[in-house]
Amino acid sequence: MRKVRDYDAELKALGDKAKALRTRKVQQLGELVVATGADAFDAETLAGVLLAAIGSSDADRKEAWRTQGAAFFQGRGRKGAKRIGGDAASAGADSTGDPAG
Repeated sequence: MRKVRDYDAELKALGDKAKALRTRKVQQLGELVVATGADAFDAETLAGVLLAAIGSSDADRKEAWRTQGAAFFQGRGRKGAKRIGGDAASAGADSTGDPAG
């Protein structure tokens, strides 16, 4: 006879895992803001800067930002001694510029 699956428990476990991942992402983004010194801006200014970056269609400017970000994670940027979420090898391993992975 087959074992009965508890779908409710599985869905709850997946929901809990998703919530933990969202919480971790928010925490890491906060740590990034502090490590880069962007916490010196008020929330409105920081939001405006991020919205301008999202709305920018200038590919050269975006590539320059990506290069600066990669240099930061490799320790050559502002406050390079501080690391976000681990060591320099893991932080600089992804050269695609994709923050998700």
